[in-house]
Amino acid sequence: MNVKAFIFDGYVDEPACLGVPPYISPYIRSVAGVLSEHGYSVKYLTIDQLRTNPKLLNELNSAHLIIMIAGVTVPGKYLGGTPATLTEIQQIGMAIQHPKKLIGGPIGLGYSPEGGRRAVRQDINGFDAMLEGAVAEALDAYLNGREPRGILDYNRSDAWSVSGSGIIEQHPNFPFIMCEIETARGCAHGAYGGCSFCTEPFYGQPMYRSIMGISNEVAALYAHGARHFRVGRQPDILIYGAAGGEYPTPNPELIDRLFLSIRKVAPDLKTLHIDNTNPATISRHEEAAREALRAIIRYHTAGDVAAFGMETADPTVIAANNLKAQPNEVFRAIQIVNDEGVKRRGGIPELLPGLNFVCGLAGETEKTYTLNDRFLMSVVNAGLLVRRINIRQLMPFEGTPAYINNTLGKHERSFRQFKEHVRQHVDLPMLKRVYPLGTVLRDVIVEIEGDLSFGRQMGSYPILIGIPLRLSQRMVLDVTIVDWGMRSVTALPFPIKINTLPIAALKWIPGIGKKQVARIITKRPFKTLDDFRLVAGRTPLEHLISL
Repeated sequence: MNVKAFIFDGYVDEPACLGVPPYISPYIRSVAGVLSEHGYSVKYLTIDQLRTNPKLLNELNSAHLIIMIAGVTVPGKYLGGTPATLTEIQQIGMAIQHPKKLIGGPIGLGYSPEGGRRAVRQDINGFDAMLEGAVAEALDAYLNGREPRGILDYNRSDAWSVSGSGIIEQHPNFPFIMCEIETARGCAHGAYGGCSFCTEPFYGQPMYRSIMGISNEVAALYAHGARHFRVGRQPDILIYGAAGGEYPTPNPELIDRLFLSIRKVAPDLKTLHIDNTNPATISRHEEAAREALRAIIRYHTAGDVAAFGMETADPTVIAANNLKAQPNEVFRAIQIVNDEGVKRRGGIPELLPGLNFVCGLAGETEKTYTLNDRFLMSVVNAGLLVRRINIRQLMPFEGTPAYINNTLGKHERSFRQFKEHVRQHVDLPMLKRVYPLGTVLRDVIVEIEGDLSFGRQMGSYPILIGIPLRLSQRMVLDVTIVDWGMRSVTALPFPIKINTLPIAALKWIPGIGKKQVARIITKRPFKTLDDFRLVAGRTPLEHLISL
C-alpha cells in the first residue's frame, strides 16, 4: 500500500461519545478500517500535534486523501486536548491544497465556540465534501463513487472497527489512551420527543451492536496494546439490548454477558468504565437496575462513574423540555447507585453517580436555581456520594426544540451564583467524602509538568490531581491525598519519602507547619521513623511515610 491517507482528528464531544485526549473516538478506528479496505496506507494526526508543529501541514499536503473528524455538541473544559475551532478547521482546509479533503462527525450538526450560544449549521470552507450520516459508511460510499452519505450498518462497521484498531498506536498519548467503545446509537426517549436540547435523537431509535461485535473490537484493540476502555457511545448503558417503550427495563443477563465477554478478551485490562445512565431507568425499574449495576461492578474497575443527565431540579423546566426524570427519581437513583457502588476497592468507591446540569433551558426562572441548590444540599445532607457535578450552559442546535425555545442570557447572574455555590458547598465536601485524607490513588499519569504538576488516572471522570513537585510529562506514579480544592485534590507521591521530599512538598504533609519543615530539613536524613517523629511530631498520615 503506497497511497497515503491521513485521518486528522479535530476531536469530538457528544452526549454519548467522547474523543478528546486521552480518549480516542470510535469514528477514528472505523474510518481507518474503511481506508485500509480501500488500499490506503493510513496515518493519524491530531489538531494538537499540528498546533505544536505547523510544519506538519507539509506532510498533510503530501497525502492523497484527508479525512477530518471534528465537532462538539456538548461544551466542556478539557485538560488533555482542545477541540478544533471552526476557524482552525477552515484555515486548515484552505491551507491544504493537493489532497482530496473530507470532513465528518458532529461538526455537520452545527458549531458554537462555547456554551450559552446557538450552534449554527453552515458550509465548511476548504473541504471537498461532508461525510453525512454514519461517517464510516459515508466514506465507503464516497470511495466507491457514490454520494458521501451513510446509513449505520454494524454488520459492516464492526469489521472496520477491528481492521482499523491498529491506528491507536499512532495516537500521541499511546499507550495512555481511553478507547471509547460504541455499544449503540440512538435514543429510546427520542421517539417520545427527546430532551429538547439533545442531539442524540438525530441518530434515531437505538440500534445495538452485538456482544460479538463489541468483544471482537476490544480484542483487536487489546492486541494492539490498549488497556483502557469505556463502554459508552449510548445514552443509557443499563438498557443495552433492551426493547420496548420510552424507559425499557434493563436486561441484567445481557449486560453481564457483555462485560464478561470484554474481560475474557482483555484479561489484563487496567480500566473498564461506563458513561451515561438514565436515572429514570434506575428509579422506575429498581430491581432490574440493581442487578444490572451489580453485573457491571463484577467486571469493571473501581473508580467508575455513572453519569446522570439530570439537567434541572425544576419540575416546570422538566415539563417544558421533555426531560427524563423528576428530582425525586434522580434522588432515588443516587441512593440506589450508592447502595450498590459505594463499597471501596483499592481505597476508592466502585461506582458513583455523576450529575449533569444544563442551564438556559425553556421555562427557567430565578426559582430554578433555588430548586437546584436545594436538591444538591439534600444530597449532601443525606450523606450520599456523588463523584462530580457538571454545570454547563445550553448549546442549542438547529433541529432541536431548544434552538428556538430557551432562556439563554436571561439569568446569567443566577447561573454564576449557582455554580459558585456548588463549588463551595457541594463539590468541596463531596471530594472530602469520596477521597478521604490519605487515600492512595494508583497509576496517576502526569499530564502537565511544572513546579505544581498535574496528573490524572485513566478513567471515565478522573479527578484532577495537583502534585507540588516538578515531574516529567507521562511519568506514572502512585500518590496519596493531602488536601482538597473545589474541583481537584492535592497529593504527594506514595509512599511519602521524608528524607528526599523538597521543602515545597514537605509543607503539604498534614500536621507539619513551617517550623517543623525547617527542623526536618536541618535534621535530615533520618535513620528511623521514630527519629522523624521526634522532630516533626505526629501526623495523621504517618502510616504512609517512609524514609
